Amino acid sequence: MINKPTIALVTGAMGGIGLEICKALESKGYTVIGLYHKNYKSQNWNSDRKLDRLIQCDINDESSCSKVIGEIVSFYGKIDILVNVAGITRDVTFKKMSSTDWGDVIQTNLISLYNITHPVFNNMIDNKYGRIVNISSVNGHKGQFGQVNYSASKSGIYGFTKSLAFEGASKGITVNSISPGYIETSMTDAVPDSVLDSIKSQIPLRKLGTPSDIARTVLFLVDVDASYITGEDINVNGGLFMI
Repeated sequence: MINKPTIALVTGAMGGIGLEICKALESKGYTVIGLYHKNYKSQNWNSDRKLDRLIQCDINDESSCSKVIGEIVSFYGKIDILVNVAGITRDVTFKKMSSTDWGDVIQTNLISLYNITHPVFNNMIDNKYGRIVNISSVNGHKGQFGQVNYSASKSGIYGFTKSLAFEGASKGITVNSISPGYIETSMTDAVPDSVLDSIKSQIPLRKLGTPSDIARTVLFLVDVDASYITGEDINVNGGLFMI
């Protein structure tokens, strides 16, 4: 019999989707630790809300991640839930793509998963319980013009998820991914209405998704009762791409 899962760690906690996931987890009574990059300002958190811990961490720095995870485990004793949200884009056609454009995206979106997940996964093995959710993208499935780097990184998350699911299965750990479509965030707020209308016309539901759509899917996957779902990817894209 496991103790009730209570401790959740979320990367990319200052972004639109990451922040909503943190709020959703808090609303269900989880203790939430949010990791954020120095380029984001921590005051984005609502002043009337209590965050258990908000920690600046460079997920591309393995030693920094190991140190932060060690401090969290030392303080709380465990990490029950990990949601890997952090990611970047460097959109440009492949013809014009520099090795830096390629490397930065692959490093942040894919390679950094090792830096965060490895120490957390080992703690989950010790505790014989865990829920890991990796945020991918619809473009990891279908590709996108000008996003060879981004699509490659997000597609790699599927292999990471499925293989880790095999290793975690006998340890009480499930590993799944979510592939959002076009979601209303600060990035889409800057897109001209004419472009947004064109995007919506390609989506069967004729609308963009919201961060809460993703957060609710996370809540489903991390629930203690979601114990028979692992190695799966859930598409939350309004029907834009159906597998």
